[in-house]
Amino acid sequence: MPPASNVAGMKKPIEDHAERFSDAAASYDDDQDSTEYLACADLVVEHAAPDADDVVLDLGTGTGAIAIAIAPSAGRVVGRDISAGMLAEARSKAAEAGIDNVEFGEGRFRDPDYDGQVDIVTSNFAMHHLSDDEKRDAIRVIADLNPRRFVLGDVMFFGEPDPAEPFYDPEVDDPATVGTLVDALTDEGFALVAVERVHEQVGVLVAERFGDASERVSVGDGSKGEGVDGAGPDKDQHAGGGA
Repeated sequence: MPPASNVAGMKKPIEDHAERFSDAAASYDDDQDSTEYLACADLVVEHAAPDADDVVLDLGTGTGAIAIAIAPSAGRVVGRDISAGMLAEARSKAAEAGIDNVEFGEGRFRDPDYDGQVDIVTSNFAMHHLSDDEKRDAIRVIADLNPRRFVLGDVMFFGEPDPAEPFYDPEVDDPATVGTLVDALTDEGFALVAVERVHEQVGVLVAERFGDASERVSVGDGSKGEGVDGAGPDKDQHAGGGA
């Protein structure tokens, strides 16, 4: 069986995660060079597929790799992260690339500090820092933003992970099983439309909610979304925080 999740909360305080990523920000992009990580990032961008007038919210944006890659195809991209150092790197990269339709700011999965239009939500290698209960809360917040599509790339268990070769740090990370994530998504009215297995411990889930935004209904409580207050072919390190 996969390791039991810490349902009570994150394994480390959110401030510790923020400080850890800020310390690593300057060299972060160079360190993320595994075949699996790069494949996962490419799949998130591919499946996001925004239209020219779409607003994309990228949670746990880190140094902005996903947000900056998506920006040329989108109307606007909003990146949120808990790490000031990572956000500074993201802003610098966007400015250097001459991209002016992306903005970065502090925000968390369960409190993105954004209440504008959202058509697509993306996240890559960030949600695994949350406990399973917190992941459910985060997906509920995302659903309340009423996006038509949510693309989640992350550490996740397709089967029993090999304890000798974990693709995560058990001291600070808390990956969920694919089944746990799918249940959380479907409970909030999402339909799973694609599953990409990158590695036995890494994958991309693509979920959509259909119909007009005002008509999308959560399966969990039957309420309509409101503003937020607070398996495919085989194709795997840790991205920014976004608790």
